[in-house]
Amino acid sequence: MHSGWGGIIVVAPVTALLAALASWMVRRIAPESSGSAIPYVKTALREGWAGNPLRIITVKFVGGIMAIGGGLALGREGPTIQIGAAIGHLLGKTFRQNDNDRHVLLAAAAGAGLATAFNAPIAGAVFVLEELVGQFDVTISIVTLGTSAGAIGIAQLLLGRDADFVVPMLAQLDVGNLWSHFVLGFVFGRFGRRLLSRDPGDDRAANSPEPNRRGMARGRRRRHHRFIGMVCPRPDRCGDILTQQVLSGTALFSAIAVIFLIRFVLGPRSYSVQIPGGLFAPMLTIGSQAGLLMGCLWIRRFHSSMFLPQEFAVVGMAAFFTSVVRAPVTVIILVIELTGSSSSLLLPMLAASFTAMSVATFLKQPPIYSSLRVIR
Repeated sequence: MHSGWGGIIVVAPVTALLAALASWMVRRIAPESSGSAIPYVKTALREGWAGNPLRIITVKFVGGIMAIGGGLALGREGPTIQIGAAIGHLLGKTFRQNDNDRHVLLAAAAGAGLATAFNAPIAGAVFVLEELVGQFDVTISIVTLGTSAGAIGIAQLLLGRDADFVVPMLAQLDVGNLWSHFVLGFVFGRFGRRLLSRDPGDDRAANSPEPNRRGMARGRRRRHHRFIGMVCPRPDRCGDILTQQVLSGTALFSAIAVIFLIRFVLGPRSYSVQIPGGLFAPMLTIGSQAGLLMGCLWIRRFHSSMFLPQEFAVVGMAAFFTSVVRAPVTVIILVIELTGSSSSLLLPMLAASFTAMSVATFLKQPPIYSSLRVIR
């Protein structure tokens, strides 16, 4: 599809149609499959499973393909986590396991879903303990590591063994220059949640009568899908490829600044309409962009030759995610596994994540998944 207004005229309605179909599937077939899967899985682990798992798998898979393939700023890990959790629940039910074993299977399969989404088996296991379960459990750890390893093994046979992002070898940062990343963590801790704030219309709709709420949601969906389709008609230009350009240092500062502003506006609109899709990938993309922009400004302001903008981009991914989710161990391991060569930035990521989490907690900003409502 060639770019230009002719392409926009064709692509924008297709994007809107795909998103509308995904929304229709969620509302009519499996409301439990809406939005990010993590709040739903956390509730299922705490209160028990709700909904038809086969319907959830179908809607999450098909709806996720339509929503993400249509160009909305959503992550693939949302569908894979909930699909994995549903499969784990089905296995436990089919083989008549007790409640504790079903609990373990559900958590482990959800972790495997995250692992396969990012080719990151260790991050998948840590995510289960840090975010889903909230405590260390030996049984869950063993089963999750085994499940993630098996899932990653099959995925690598089908898709290859390369890391998702290729980052040039970065030099070990001098401890004396570590304070720049404390500053980066402070900025993300202070403003991180605002960069991923939900659509203000959600709060108004949540307090309105049911018919009016549905009407408002449908109106927002139509406007948002048309706009997203116009400025972001292809998902590979709005997600992984863009992040790869940021991390490899081939993206222009001006282009990243413009795209960052676009995603700042359209990202919350994409997931506020509650169609299948995750937040991990958008958070990593926004963090890398914001980190790169801050790095470029820092280098220009202080005329420093000790840094590369890509270093700030990698650290920005960890700091931003931590400020919004409060899962620093998960994201640091995830970023290392995603990039394959950023372990040299472990200390800067620790410094930035510590600062971001401390500032966000001091300001009493709730973690994103604690504030998202789950349909029961």
